[in-house]
Amino acid sequence: MLDFDAGKYAAYVWPAFIITAAAFAWMIADSLARARRWKREVEARSKDRR
Repeated sequence: MLDFDAGKYAAYVWPAFIITAAAFAWMIADSLARARRWKREVEARSKDRR
């Protein structure tokens, strides 16, 4: 079972955990958005070649 009691350090642990989770979510979302943009650009360039 997970123990989420951070004791007297909770004021530091939980904000750090939340910031880290938000940073990971931002990196994943940004990577997916960039991949979609690159895919659209490649498709547009391949249409121009025809």
